[in-house]
Amino acid sequence: MQADAPRACRFGRRWYLNNESWHPFVPPFGEMKCILCWCVSGETHCQRQECPPSACASPATRDNPCCAKCRGECSAPTQAPLPKHSVAAPSLLG
Repeated sequence: MQADAPRACRFGRRWYLNNESWHPFVPPFGEMKCILCWCVSGETHCQRQECPPSACASPATRDNPCCAKCRGECSAPTQAPLPKHSVAAPSLLG
């Protein structure tokens, strides 16, 4: 076995390759769609999906069960304008 080869990760009863990502399965709850795990050189890292705070009284989770949104809100994410001192990255397409 090569010592410098990327190592796999074990989560529960499954093995995942280096750089592979997955939604963990946690009994008795099942697959955790709001959590993403990934394997980095033999170490498992997991993170819960971050959601913006809801500004309405009764948010709904119909479109995205992980994040609540106000009803009647457009589903496309909005992008905040760049601060004046920021520089946009050049296009990679030429």
